[in-house]
Amino acid sequence: MKKVLLLVTASFVFSLATKAQSGYDIKFNFKGIKDSIMYLVMYRFDQRIIADTSKRIKNGVVQFKGKKDLDKGVYLLVNQEKSTYFDFFINENQKFTVNLDVSDISNTLKSVGNKENEQFFSYIKFIGNKNIEFAKIKESTKGKSKTDSTKYVNDKLKELNTEVKKFEKDFTESVKGTFVYDYQNLKTEKEPVEIPKASNGRPDSLCQYYYYKSHFFDGVDFKDERIIRTPFFADRIKKYFDHVIVQHPDTVIQEIDKIMSKTDGCNLMYVMLLSHFTYKYEQSKIMGFDKVFVHMVDKYITNGNAVKCGVYTAEIGTKIKERVDIMRNLLLEAKVSELYMIDTTYAKQVLKMGFDTAKTSKSVTDLYYKNIEKLTPIFSTLYSIKSKYTVLVFWASDCGHCQTEIPKLDENLKALKGKIDYKVYAVQTKDEIEAWKKFIIEKKLDFINVFDPVHLNNLKERFDIYSTPVIYILDKDKKIKAKRLSADQVPDMLKMLEEIEKNQSKK
Repeated sequence: MKKVLLLVTASFVFSLATKAQSGYDIKFNFKGIKDSIMYLVMYRFDQRIIADTSKRIKNGVVQFKGKKDLDKGVYLLVNQEKSTYFDFFINENQKFTVNLDVSDISNTLKSVGNKENEQFFSYIKFIGNKNIEFAKIKESTKGKSKTDSTKYVNDKLKELNTEVKKFEKDFTESVKGTFVYDYQNLKTEKEPVEIPKASNGRPDSLCQYYYYKSHFFDGVDFKDERIIRTPFFADRIKKYFDHVIVQHPDTVIQEIDKIMSKTDGCNLMYVMLLSHFTYKYEQSKIMGFDKVFVHMVDKYITNGNAVKCGVYTAEIGTKIKERVDIMRNLLLEAKVSELYMIDTTYAKQVLKMGFDTAKTSKSVTDLYYKNIEKLTPIFSTLYSIKSKYTVLVFWASDCGHCQTEIPKLDENLKALKGKIDYKVYAVQTKDEIEAWKKFIIEKKLDFINVFDPVHLNNLKERFDIYSTPVIYILDKDKKIKAKRLSADQVPDMLKMLEEIEKNQSKK
């Protein structure tokens, strides 16, 4: 089954921002410019979108002009070589001028008619000069020994960092209440000023972590669409969910819901975050995190919100729900349903009943009921396996990857014989008999080898098989303990499950 990729179209995102408009007129008076084309680029979550293009550059004047307001946020000036110049703000005031000299941008940037950019350019000037200062410090170490130069540079860097931190703190406080403050706040790490000591006399790392986590989004207004159009918001979200919180699906779900509850209706923030989280966890390769995707669909899509907000069409929403209804039954700890399969021993006997030549579902059903008394005693069912663990494998004898992985799985498991109680229930997903049996014999596969000539089990839909091999580990009650493993991962997973059980029994 093809995965449903959950993306937001650019046309929808821009349509959200269509409100009462008075237009924009933004000029950049460059000294020393050589470009003939310039791009006005808008940040949008983790993308950069061209908002306008200036092709008539004369005497260093770059002008962007339009009848409709631009979306408010942080923009970037990009030249024809796709090199970036600097960030600046487009907010309520969308008619202003910026003067600068390309030979010394940070020191010559001056905004006329836009106070936010005036404030921000003073910040750029300070940081730019500190970078120059640091470059000169590194240059001055030429001729010194590595030890001396390293100590000198580190000492000077420490001094510069202290100056920069103080400036940034004072600057951020001075612009409080403006969008410049929101911009600065997004990129500023929140760290405790006073850290209590742990019993070993060192700073309490646990206290540091909880402070950092609980203050990570301090000052971030999730109802303000503008912060999506900054260079820092997407990184902030990704960092929090990938590196700050505990990597467990239940924790992720809780944190997503907490953030989504802070958004405002169907605005851009809600749309972008819903799309980001849903797509991210549908594509996650981490075992168990499909639970997050199922939650996103159940809470935000199945109820019609995503369709109402224009994120997806009703048709796509239905397809997503259908996929989740399959995945829901394959989450970790879910109990898989029974499988009625035929062992290699009875393969030819069953095919002689005519199942291999049946062309329609009705003819297969008729054959099944006609032969039900013969079939019932020879079914090899999943639940008839009595072992602590069942390694459930779906594969096809003509699959190139399976031809490598399946013998490797058999070989890897030999080391666990007599140590862990397991059996392998290996399901051939196609009706091809001779090649399948030949492969089993040649590779001496020590499995319970079965297939589904009666077409009772709808394997691909029920077990989400869109490529093979697919490997699950089930416990004695046929609950999923691990899934989508490689042949190399199976033995280690079985050993880990054994270790977990031993540790739990000691409690």
